[in-house]
Amino acid sequence: MAKITLIAVSILLGLCVHAQSEPIVMTINSSDITKSEFLQIYLKNNNDPKYDKESLDEYMELFRKFKLKVAEAERLGYDTIPKLVRELEGYRKQLALPYLIDSTKNKSLVTEAYDRTLNEVRASHILIKVSSNAVAEDTLAAYNKLLKLKKRIESGEEFSVVAKEKGSSEDPSAASNGGDLGFFTAFQMVYPFEDMAYKTEVGGVSDPFRTRFGYHILKVTDKRAARGTIETAHIMVAVDKKANEEVVKSSVAKINEIYLLLKNGGNFDDLASKYSDDPSSKNKKGVLPAFGTGTTTRMVPEFEEAAFALENDGDYSEPVRTAFGLHIIKRLSWQDVESYESMRKTLETKVSKDLRSKTTQNSFVEKLKKEYVFKDKSKKGLKWFYENLDSTYYSGNFDPSLLTSNKTLFTLDGLNFNEIDFAQFLKSNYRGVRQEKNEIVVNKQYSMWQKKEILAYEESKLTVKYPAFKALITEYHDGILLYEVMSDMVWNKAMKDTVGLQQFYEVNKANYRWGNRVDAEIFECYSDEHATAAYALLQNDTIQSAGVISEINKDSELNIRYRNDKLDINRTSYLKDRELGAGLNAPYEVDGKFYIIVVNEKLDPTQKEFSESKGAVTSDYQNYLEKNWLTELNEQHTVTIYDNVLYSIGE
Repeated sequence: MAKITLIAVSILLGLCVHAQSEPIVMTINSSDITKSEFLQIYLKNNNDPKYDKESLDEYMELFRKFKLKVAEAERLGYDTIPKLVRELEGYRKQLALPYLIDSTKNKSLVTEAYDRTLNEVRASHILIKVSSNAVAEDTLAAYNKLLKLKKRIESGEEFSVVAKEKGSSEDPSAASNGGDLGFFTAFQMVYPFEDMAYKTEVGGVSDPFRTRFGYHILKVTDKRAARGTIETAHIMVAVDKKANEEVVKSSVAKINEIYLLLKNGGNFDDLASKYSDDPSSKNKKGVLPAFGTGTTTRMVPEFEEAAFALENDGDYSEPVRTAFGLHIIKRLSWQDVESYESMRKTLETKVSKDLRSKTTQNSFVEKLKKEYVFKDKSKKGLKWFYENLDSTYYSGNFDPSLLTSNKTLFTLDGLNFNEIDFAQFLKSNYRGVRQEKNEIVVNKQYSMWQKKEILAYEESKLTVKYPAFKALITEYHDGILLYEVMSDMVWNKAMKDTVGLQQFYEVNKANYRWGNRVDAEIFECYSDEHATAAYALLQNDTIQSAGVISEINKDSELNIRYRNDKLDINRTSYLKDRELGAGLNAPYEVDGKFYIIVVNEKLDPTQKEFSESKGAVTSDYQNYLEKNWLTELNEQHTVTIYDNVLYSIGE
């Protein structure tokens, strides 16, 4: 029996809520979940929250099962698996970034970002790839190579010609576009690239600069006022880049036919659903994600230019050619750049998560030094490093054990950070360090180590200082463990346990049967006229299906579509509730389309073979495994729900 106790108010008061000021809504084993923690999760997962008993009980049951699985994952040691520890640590680092910045200076970055959203830059670049841990020689070589390329451009050679040249830019697209990246605005490029582009004048070529991709030089070719954000829909006829002339000609004919239908009053939504080759949008009436200022979505230049050239909502373009094929673009809506106040919160969030926020960390570290009473004692402690750092350091062979003392280099919040700690940092951080005088190298590395340790100390305090951060970390922790334990205990287990899966199928065979089906040929037309003509042709037994298709589509490829399949009558919308006879059936209309069905055979309900129902069987087996597993978890873990605290939520 599950160890769940619903505690009445009088008992709860007797327990004094575990002597905590924050009411406890649930305890699992020895871990408490407070009312505020539960409420935060409840609101996050309910767009329209209700606080009646039924709604709260329903969600609490889901939450209870969720926490049971997480508790079991912890019992099994999933939270100690190195891969998962690293994954959570990666998320923690990302989530901590907004808390490790100078909020005052960050405001200027938000203002800068807004100013940049008002303008767009067009730039071309040449990239020489350099990994983040490249040795000094490789870094210097990339830098010098770009300097030489820049001199050639400054001497009169075309930037695009130099970019396309073999052995020049290592951006794969440069061979075809000469390094041209089109127009972009804030947040659409990595920050160092964006920053350099906005600070370079039109026609100017930058000095070499570094991003996580390597070293670049860029040329700004144009600047303009931002064009706002646009939402579009499109009808696309896909054309492969390597398509031969005949295929291209056929595709052009098809897009022109669709365009003519539009010009003659055709409905764009219907035509997109019927004819578009874009699988991601055709079932959404061709609608695409909004793009332009303030979005992370970018379209190829030909598409963008045609879209922004449309003057009114509802206007559509003539066919436009891009690398993906041919498009007819419809403007759905357009919005100019919003005011600063309207965008401020969104920009603050973006800036806090963006690389640019790291530029404020130095001033933030200075504030932390004051908060935690930082004292630098490195004057004597660094002397050993000045005297003993040698060539072994630059090759990664520095030996911290050579230290004969362990002096304190600095203190923070009463904690000592010593020579051995710094020596270990040096051993791990030698890549990319340029060989210079020992004092210069040691001082630079000491400054980096000091900053790293101070930020790490502050990060260790975040869960105590900021409840919102603690809640986020808990959410990620539980989510990672849940996914892994569910994979092992339910999802992957069901797929790997072939014997158990087969046995489950045998026991539950009755649940996996074919309904009433037909083996049929389906002719789908888009007009009554073409359906009538096709039906007349099909009445002639000497004409094959291919001949009917050829005849009806002789003046257009859009008139009729054919397929042959075994279809479940009750699960196929255009067959359901139809009295279909054997052989040829007269045309009928469903949802604006006209169907002619040739029934080759009516198939009675039959048992599905295991191979025919494996997907459904696997899903049901997973549910079966999960149900049994939860029964075991209820026996292994103690859950206490404080119902009066739960029902007080929303009061």
